[in-house]
Amino acid sequence: MRKSRRFAAWVAWNIDGGSMKKVSRKNIDFVNDPRLAADAQAGNELYGANGLDRGHLARRADLLSGSTSEATKANRDSFFYTNITPQMDDFNQSARDGVWGKLEDAVFADVEVDDLKVSAFGGPVFADDDRDFRRVKIPREFWKVLVFMENGELEARGFLLSQNLDQLEVLDLDEFRVFQVPLAEIEQRARLRFPQALRDADLQVAAETIAEPLDSVAAIHW
Repeated sequence: MRKSRRFAAWVAWNIDGGSMKKVSRKNIDFVNDPRLAADAQAGNELYGANGLDRGHLARRADLLSGSTSEATKANRDSFFYTNITPQMDDFNQSARDGVWGKLEDAVFADVEVDDLKVSAFGGPVFADDDRDFRRVKIPREFWKVLVFMENGELEARGFLLSQNLDQLEVLDLDEFRVFQVPLAEIEQRARLRFPQALRDADLQVAAETIAEPLDSVAAIHW
């Protein structure tokens, strides 16, 4: 968690494609994480009649694996505010229907993932000039890294959700695009550092490729 922003700086989760369950999200409320003080996380007070959606960092559907009881608990736990960041409703809708919401599924569709297991990391990019709303700065970029074994070799792939790769003073959130980027780009923007094993497993994407947004999952370089 980033105390000054009241959001998670990063989250991590494991996806077991071989034991996924379908669990309903009906009648589950977004709630504060009981492990932290209420003032350490942005909760219900940030939302409501203002165009902001509650966006999952770790995708709910990714977490529903293991036994039925484990999947049920993971389903409920995914609604803790420690896993939520605010997103404009148009942004959230486009992200869900577009490339961003399909990244994890695309791994299993396009790659021979060993044992159908993927580890994922994700989070917001915190910028000093993020816009303020109800005394909370709203992140306007997000990142995700997918890690998997293919034919016994570790692979890591990084993605950035942004309008473009230049920091702009004003961003229209419904025009966000997905870029495939080196992990070094995410490290610089999110002010973190990945283990060397992941950095070595990264695909070295050419600069001209980074400058073009992904128009479909077929454009991803695995």
